[in-house]
Amino acid sequence: MAKICVVCGKSKTTGFQISHSNIKTKRKWHPNIQRIKIMKNGSPQRVNVCSRCIKSGKIERAI
Repeated sequence: MAKICVVCGKSKTTGFQISHSNIKTKRKWHPNIQRIKIMKNGSPQRVNVCSRCIKSGKIERAI
C-alpha cells in the first residue's frame, strides 16, 4: 500500500537524525495515513487520506 494521501499528495519525507555529537544518520518521516471510505463522484470508495485532510473537512465521508 502506498503511503500517499489522495487529497493533498502528502507522502514520506527523508532527512537526517542528528545526534548530540553531530553524527548524521538517514531516517524517514511517514504521514498519518488512514484508509477510509469517502464519497468520490457520487459513489463510496475506499482511499488513503492523511489525518490533516480528514480533520480539516476536505473530504466527504461515506458512512
